[in-house]
Amino acid sequence: MQIDRTPLPSRVFASKKRVDRWPWLLAGLLFCSLGMISGARAADKIVLNVGVLAPYTTPDRQGFLDRIVVALFREVGLDAEVQVFPTATERSMLNANSGIDDGLAMRIEGLEKQYPNLIRVPEPLIVNDFVAYSNHQRFTTDSWDSLEPYVVSYIIGWKVFEKNVRKAREVTLVRDADQLFGLLGSGRADVVLYERWQGLERLRGLGIKAQVMEPPLVRANMFIYLNKKHAALVPQVSQALLKLKKNGSYQHIVDATLTPLTP
Repeated sequence: MQIDRTPLPSRVFASKKRVDRWPWLLAGLLFCSLGMISGARAADKIVLNVGVLAPYTTPDRQGFLDRIVVALFREVGLDAEVQVFPTATERSMLNANSGIDDGLAMRIEGLEKQYPNLIRVPEPLIVNDFVAYSNHQRFTTDSWDSLEPYVVSYIIGWKVFEKNVRKAREVTLVRDADQLFGLLGSGRADVVLYERWQGLERLRGLGIKAQVMEPPLVRANMFIYLNKKHAALVPQVSQALLKLKKNGSYQHIVDATLTPLTP
């Protein structure tokens, strides 16, 4: 039998040395883990979703929302982008409410009542005009009753029109903007109802000569919403938006993306 002849004090010292190394190893692992988490957070990007296309969002990310969201969150030291859900409005709001996405890029006031995890940034992002388009008729849209003599069309699900179009010679409901402006171009509708800037973009793309009736039937402030996990950002984003409006950056983006569509 082999006998361990190492003196007892040395064996005790060697064992103690191995035990003392563990706290340092644990501390090192913890430090590395924290560093990885911090790095991941630093690389995170705020993602706001929206259901609108050009001129608000474009494939090359040069639409109004594409540009204003990037500029806005850059002011608070964060990267951001807009994700488009053109045919899934309910899904986009559920994603934002559940925290899958960080918020909504442009929605009407009051959504927080239905989606309690969303917080509205109080400074309005833009004013949306809901207007009438016609390529033959010329009249003033100073009330909903002004539509009464005409064949009117709008997209199913647009609540602002569903609630207010009560008097019209005939109402045709359609699925999307292609059908809507197709009816206008073919003369099967006297008037179609849509949002100003998206409508002007559609007319230009389709080559339809039509006119926006004035004044707007409805003007509505549109807002950014953030998921409650970003509650601390809400006042910062609001102040950043005010700053962009005051220093001319906001108007520069409007002039680059929306103003050129004005007839």
